[in-house]
Amino acid sequence: MGILSFINGLFGSKKETQEEIMKKFLIVGLGNIGEKYDNTRHNIGFKIVDALVKEYEESFSTEKLGDLAKLKIKGKTVFVLKPNTFMNLSGKAVLYWMKKENILIDNVLIITDDLNIDFGKVRIKGRGSAGGHNGLKDIQDKLNTGSYPRFRFGVGANYRKGGQVDFVLGKWSDDEESALIERVPTSIKAIESFVNAGLANTMNTFNGK
Repeated sequence: MGILSFINGLFGSKKETQEEIMKKFLIVGLGNIGEKYDNTRHNIGFKIVDALVKEYEESFSTEKLGDLAKLKIKGKTVFVLKPNTFMNLSGKAVLYWMKKENILIDNVLIITDDLNIDFGKVRIKGRGSAGGHNGLKDIQDKLNTGSYPRFRFGVGANYRKGGQVDFVLGKWSDDEESALIERVPTSIKAIESFVNAGLANTMNTFNGK
């Protein structure tokens, strides 16, 4: 069985060439829906993809399992997703849109917060464990693999013992808000690099910045 036949068998009946499939991407910002979660540390994935879509003067529409936007980045078709399943059930939305749009797992990028990374720093990897993050855990469970690209945005760990949940669900401080004005555009550049230059180049350029 050729690779294109395998892909079509795996992802459904939509007939596309291998070249067309290779040029499609799914960028997923993780977060929780609802006003009380707006602008919280746990919703940095939403914040980054909101900024990305705004940068390209597009908008989200409410679709199955989430809000979806479609961008063109240098000839590539990029679907941008904000799951509405709540953070801990994100995998269902990711798997649905991968199948619906015939998107390869190497062309998926999951954006989320990370307590173990200093505030504002990014760490991009092609695989790994969920690291205690329930959103990533559900994605790993639904995709049946931990080998998918992920973009972790550091929120730091400036909380007292036992205060982890309140910290990640808390609002950004004034100092953090000011710093995000610079850090979010850097994140957009990293996403563009992932689409245009690939995972390895993006890791080399942006990890630790």
